Amino acid sequence: MVVSLRSITDATRDAVEALAVRPDQGRFVSGVRESILEAAGEPNARALYWAIYDDETPVGFVMIADEVGSPDYIAHFLWKLLIDQRYQRRGFGTATLDLIVEYFRNRGVGTMWTSVEQGEGSPVTFYERYGFKRTGEFHDNEILLRLEIS
Repeated sequence: MVVSLRSITDATRDAVEALAVRPDQGRFVSGVRESILEAAGEPNARALYWAIYDDETPVGFVMIADEVGSPDYIAHFLWKLLIDQRYQRRGFGTATLDLIVEYFRNRGVGTMWTSVEQGEGSPVTFYERYGFKRTGEFHDNEILLRLEIS
């Protein structure tokens, strides 16, 4: 497994936008196209996003807010992480988090944030296994999580 983050191009857009989680997971993360449209609609979040590849195969999508243009947004925030249903439970989510942590670490960031919906099937345990801690606070009615980057 060789996981990398790549820009989405006109040549790869259709394949990346076709990636999807299982139907029962759809309430926890929006699709790729919807996420890109959401980013465009919130310019002060200054979203950065990439397709996740295993060698030459697109397997997912990740979107972050790094530096933000408004206090309405949280800097150094993992905004979206989607692994296609065909590629889940193979380590791609963890490998992607490793790459995002490394991205932030290289920028001198000490704390990374994310938030997750509550409920049956929530990905909160995935993030907690990785090392994220619940803050006891909520962000847009989602559990706010923090990861200290060493």
